[in-house]
Amino acid sequence: MAELRCEGLAKSYGGRVVLRDVDLRVPTGTLTAILGASGSGKTTLLRAIIGFLELDAGRVAVDGQTVADDRVQMAADKREIGYVAQEGALFAHLSAGENVGFGLGRSQRKKGSRIAEVLALVGLDESYAQRPSHELSGGEQRRVALARALAPHPRIVLLDEPFSGLDAALRVETREAVLHALAEQGTTALLVTHDQAEALSMGREVAVLIDGRLAQSATPTALYRTPVDRDVARFVGEAIISAGHATGGLVQCGLGQLTVANPGLQGPVEVMIRPEQIHLRAPNATNAQGVTAKVIDHAYYGPDTVLGLSLKDSPQTIVKARTFDQEIPSVGELVELGVLGPVVIFAPQPKGR
Repeated sequence: MAELRCEGLAKSYGGRVVLRDVDLRVPTGTLTAILGASGSGKTTLLRAIIGFLELDAGRVAVDGQTVADDRVQMAADKREIGYVAQEGALFAHLSAGENVGFGLGRSQRKKGSRIAEVLALVGLDESYAQRPSHELSGGEQRRVALARALAPHPRIVLLDEPFSGLDAALRVETREAVLHALAEQGTTALLVTHDQAEALSMGREVAVLIDGRLAQSATPTALYRTPVDRDVARFVGEAIISAGHATGGLVQCGLGQLTVANPGLQGPVEVMIRPEQIHLRAPNATNAQGVTAKVIDHAYYGPDTVLGLSLKDSPQTIVKARTFDQEIPSVGELVELGVLGPVVIFAPQPKGR
């Protein structure tokens, strides 16, 4: 187990900035998720940490020991960092057991006990050791790849989109096996993904990487409920952004006068509301204080339904509401909207963004 610390990491390729001044700390024995779109710099960050590429600036330290900075560039095989690549990247000509034992010493490979131990850790019995890699399912290949990374007792494990390409049920099952294995061995881990649900459900902390910049790092709850700006709000789940005017802990916007979760700003602001905060009720409800809207579309997802709504007093304003009610209003029906809980406000972004 070890703490991972990154300070001021920067990397460019031919004038294109890929990482810019990235600061990150992963406490000992925890998993931090890096959430970012394709091209945001996620894989470059992992490659710099493990030592597959040199940084332009910054420092990487493992348990207080510098492994990379402007003077030190420790070889990748000396850093004691395990790496799980996208899609597992198993050696096709080796069995599952031979893949797992690849990074072990000869005596450990011969004995085989460590191979059986880490296979069990990821939920596979020792019979899998003899199976050819190409005969394994996608989920089994990911588990074997994790077992291979864990086998030499690394201080840190890096996971690069380890569940991509798996179907929904298998992704959940494999994710649970990975979390169990990491927790059992007490391994510090850094996961990169573009999947919001994956990041929020797995990370003790989640860091959002946008265009090579670490926009925010926080607990999953804080990140979702109080994002620092519009970009983070829209990247971490669905968000309704509307203009408003803030005064003394309240904000007036198209959905009425609302309480602010992060007071401080005054005057013109942007208001962020999550779709599940919008509450629907009949327009003639007693003492109704909400805003009337017309249902213009809906998408059914099983446990919940997302409705598209056009505000009656401003038909060009479209908002989304997520409802868990069994009775769903029909398209064309009028409903009244209320907002549950406080909302988040941001300073207005410059025009053109």
